[in-house]
Amino acid sequence: MASAAGDRPDKLDPSVYKICLVAVFAPLLSQVDATIVNVSLSSLAVELHSSLSTIQWVTSGYLLALTLVLPLNGWLLERTGAKRLFLICLSGFTLSSALCGLAWSAGSLIAFRAFQGISGGLMAPMAQMLVARAAGRNMSRVIGYMSLPVLLAPIAGPMIAGVILQYATWRWLFLVNVPVGLLALVLAFALLPEDREALRPRGLDWGGLALLSPGLVLFLLGTQHVAGWTGRLELAAGISLIGAFLLAARARGEAALVDLRLFRGAVFRACAIIQFLSNGALFAGQMLVPVFLIGACGRAPTEMGWMLAPLGLGMMVSSLAMSTLTRRLGTRALVQGGAALAALSTLSFVWLAWTGLGQGFGQGLDLKLLMPALFLRGMGQGSVGLPTMSAAYSTIDKRDLPMATTSINIVQRIGGPMATTLCATLLAWRLGVDGAARQGLDAGMNAYGWAFLALGILHGVTCLAAIRLPTGAERNTGSHLERTG
Repeated sequence: MASAAGDRPDKLDPSVYKICLVAVFAPLLSQVDATIVNVSLSSLAVELHSSLSTIQWVTSGYLLALTLVLPLNGWLLERTGAKRLFLICLSGFTLSSALCGLAWSAGSLIAFRAFQGISGGLMAPMAQMLVARAAGRNMSRVIGYMSLPVLLAPIAGPMIAGVILQYATWRWLFLVNVPVGLLALVLAFALLPEDREALRPRGLDWGGLALLSPGLVLFLLGTQHVAGWTGRLELAAGISLIGAFLLAARARGEAALVDLRLFRGAVFRACAIIQFLSNGALFAGQMLVPVFLIGACGRAPTEMGWMLAPLGLGMMVSSLAMSTLTRRLGTRALVQGGAALAALSTLSFVWLAWTGLGQGFGQGLDLKLLMPALFLRGMGQGSVGLPTMSAAYSTIDKRDLPMATTSINIVQRIGGPMATTLCATLLAWRLGVDGAARQGLDAGMNAYGWAFLALGILHGVTCLAAIRLPTGAERNTGSHLERTG
């Protein structure tokens, strides 16, 4: 499909907007659903007469199932086609949402959520691929709008959950997805173009699947339980299986479950590294900032909504302005500037940790510094991930988009828990060493300050990795990369 009218890069084909309208339902459904469930776990435990440790698998089972099927994304797309697979996954997500709403016990709810995770694990990456294929060289103009559901979900999810739990039963936490899913199905059937003529069916790399899928699951489990010896064994086993897959995939070449030859391209390799680092910094920050505000500064959990709102607002501003910023600054300058801004704003949390805890528990928190720091951190983060993803897609042929989408999503899936685990481990170690959270014994740099410093360094490394990005805006004609600027 042409991504522009004629040869004018400033004129988008109307069909691109139709495809984006359909594709946006994937992150909207999955992100809002995840947020609703996460904030409602305690209520679900009471309603289903279950312990919180058991009901936690409503979230964990979803994430594990999602991770398990993620490596199959590229292979399924090449055999089935984007439209048909999107319709199948959307149907599965809608059906599993209805089944979750009809669950009769904690066990049945966990099982149905795992089914939902299988659908969601394929649906979100497919939305990225649909947009990349349709928009082509103009991807930077539309991907910012595609990110809005992800940014709005943390705000909309808790609000929807609160209304449902106040005026209806817990079942509507899941049934609310059904009408939205049905609407998305109708639009997808009507608006998505047929693409079966472009299929490249190939055999499934069963050996690679047997290594990579359980390797990712064990890695994810290990990062969640790294404090215990079982978690460390899971983490070691996961890393070993992933390493074995990389060796096997290198030997199999194009026949591998994930074609590692994509990473031979300098720009794609740099984009993958930045996606790994930036996604890690994003998830680690989502863990550290609330823990700091609640555990160290004595703020109530109910205050997190409005206190963290500037972070989402900053990301939203940079996402909406991404097309203009990319065109004026170029990919490298935008990503480096965003990473540097995120690093500098994160260092302000080192200062907040020092002054807040050095003067006694929760006494030094300065909201006049916190709010701008969160806003600038959000702007910085929003200026890294989306332009990098756009640059990665613009360097490859359209026929390689399914494999590229799978590769980028796997890299993101590994980066998030790894960085979060590292920062959480550093925080726990420093808390154990000096007891800074309770007594403020380390006046120079307390435990939270060390954790935020590590997070800032992670942003700094991202800035350095962006050196390998192109200086100007990329344009993909479908066969090779053209650079301007």
